[in-house]
Amino acid sequence: MMEEDEDENAEEAEQFDEDGNPVENDDEMMELHDDSVQGFFAHKEPVYDVALHPVHQNIAVSGGGDDKSYLWRLYDGEQLYEFGGHTDSVTQVAFSVDGTYVASGSMDGKVRVWKSETGEFVCELEGPDEVVWINWHPKGNIILAGATDSSVWMWAVPSGSFMNVFNGHSGPVTSGMFTPDGKRIVTVSEDASLIVWDPKTAAAVHRITSDDARFHSDVITCLAINKDSSLAMTGSADGTAKLVNLHSGTILGSFENHTDAIETVGFSDHLNLAATGSLDGRLNIWDVQTMQLRTSCEHKGPIIRLNWHKTQPLVTTCSADRSVQVWDGRTGQNVKIWLGHQDAVLCFAMTDDGLTCVTGSDDGCALVFRMVDN
Repeated sequence: MMEEDEDENAEEAEQFDEDGNPVENDDEMMELHDDSVQGFFAHKEPVYDVALHPVHQNIAVSGGGDDKSYLWRLYDGEQLYEFGGHTDSVTQVAFSVDGTYVASGSMDGKVRVWKSETGEFVCELEGPDEVVWINWHPKGNIILAGATDSSVWMWAVPSGSFMNVFNGHSGPVTSGMFTPDGKRIVTVSEDASLIVWDPKTAAAVHRITSDDARFHSDVITCLAINKDSSLAMTGSADGTAKLVNLHSGTILGSFENHTDAIETVGFSDHLNLAATGSLDGRLNIWDVQTMQLRTSCEHKGPIIRLNWHKTQPLVTTCSADRSVQVWDGRTGQNVKIWLGHQDAVLCFAMTDDGLTCVTGSDDGCALVFRMVDN
């Protein structure tokens, strides 16, 4: 029965033409298939990011085009707190490592921080122009933000005191993060460069640019770092992904199989595998050791984000085809298809046990899906 259901769901995922535009289906008038078990509907504008509390995983935060973020409960969709104060879209939301604080980054150039338990406002962090992404330190209450003005900023929370600014890119900083061991910062930019930074001194430890013919020739869109902080993977509008040794700053190789821009990349924590998702609709699974393509999976529209499961060999993807899908990274087999959104699914977050998925969409809704068949 499960396979038949999945086939039906796959048919209902939205079709795209050669230019990536949605193709109207004759059965568009049919009632939309909805696998969600709960939802949060306060945004009324695109939901650009969602995150789950690291300890209490029944609590989510979502941020959107309504310039707000909300803290809410998964099991009943109940709003706990509304976080305002921004004057432009909230592009990213994130909990601190222990969940004490929750932050929102906005196109208004500000990062705002609250206590997640009480909803109490803690501080507003200023410096960048438009904030593209935020990232908490893996071991403490320090937060990073990357901006369209090519800068990266670091502050301490709860004091809100400025710690460092990292200047070295010449274009918007599209992605960045602390390494899992907390000892380095890695950032990538539209200028096709990757920089490894020392957080204490703000000095560039390694820098790779498009001057190296083996590196990217176009905008770098995404970044992932493996769990032991030794490798980075970058995805680019040039359709390739590169593997970089973070200790030596050397390019180890190139993953080349996509026919369009790569939007999302990720390492498996416990298998020697990495994944790339592209506007071409394909999810490619790669062997990190041999750099060979292991298997390829397909959405019916551009893939926007991917994430590996923490303990299982599964990869989850969300797409402009309105679906969220789960794949076995070893075989490429489709394990689950979730439908319910009426527009592109822009973001998602999975609980650590892999059983619950929270999504955000261009349709203005955040939905909750469960792995267990009801």
